[in-house]
Amino acid sequence: MSNHTCTHCGTVGLMEGFIEDAGEHSRGYARWIEGALERGVFGGAKRLGRPRRQIEAFRCPKCGHLELFATGEV
Repeated sequence: MSNHTCTHCGTVGLMEGFIEDAGEHSRGYARWIEGALERGVFGGAKRLGRPRRQIEAFRCPKCGHLELFATGEV
């Protein structure tokens, strides 16, 4: 449990977790990438040279709302 407060219902003490990325060539966790989504020639997202941050997720035990934070660079 964390001391984060749910922005949906106001409950204090969110449960820490993470958002899994199980796609091809994934690292096992999702990342936040700065800027609007742009697609490359083959349909994938253009990521080259853009800052990336790991996503931390917290779930409210009362209402189930998720709070996501883009933290340290990866």
